[in-house]
Amino acid sequence: MYRALLTAFLVSLSAPALAQENAAPAAASALTQEQIAAFNQAVADFNAAQQAQQANDNATAATRYAAALPAIREAVKAQPGNIDNVTFLANALYADAAANLALQKTEEGVALLEESLPHWRAVVQAKPAETANKKLLASVATQVANMKLSKQDKAGAAPLYAEALTLARGLASAQPDAANRNLLLSALIGASQTSEDAAVKAEAVSLSKTMLADGSVDAVNKPAAEVLGGAAAAAQTPAPAS
Repeated sequence: MYRALLTAFLVSLSAPALAQENAAPAAASALTQEQIAAFNQAVADFNAAQQAQQANDNATAATRYAAALPAIREAVKAQPGNIDNVTFLANALYADAAANLALQKTEEGVALLEESLPHWRAVVQAKPAETANKKLLASVATQVANMKLSKQDKAGAAPLYAEALTLARGLASAQPDAANRNLLLSALIGASQTSEDAAVKAEAVSLSKTMLADGSVDAVNKPAAEVLGGAAAAAQTPAPAS
């Protein structure tokens, strides 16, 4: 009914500000001198990419992120338990995805988001008290699921929506602000199209109606929320007597 609206959910991401003062020392204990040098250059490329992105120069940002990523991937491969480097890689992938999506390179952007997923999961597992990472993981899982659903891959999308729903419900329960409720609504809109659970669809309709009524629904979710709310209203309106 409202699958066509899913592509609108794939919005450009804001690159998180990331201090990397301790990144090189963290990698140094396990890497060769050549790898350390490459990692240090990756930090410089990442910082340059951030500056370009903040100036809305996404082409330069994407180029510099792409230059940084191989050495960061290598550091994580060599030292997978170093959560600082895993966080760095997750952030770099996320930020590169944002630059590519801003350049309308959707396939490239979503591929980077999908690559970041296991790293965000590792970060959330290592730092369960940090809600910002949970928000990022829920957002990334939802956006990757949206792309899979747009390609009719319900089997691939469903577990990602389920993952996002678990995270978003927890976040919205702990802090029911507009941002967390919109995160939950995004996951519900997608999940309502892949789940056979009537309760999920009912929750999506209910939250859509509530957020439309109080004006808290964001611009990304609003079109689908209006369809859900409108469909619910239409279903409740009796047919005119003939």
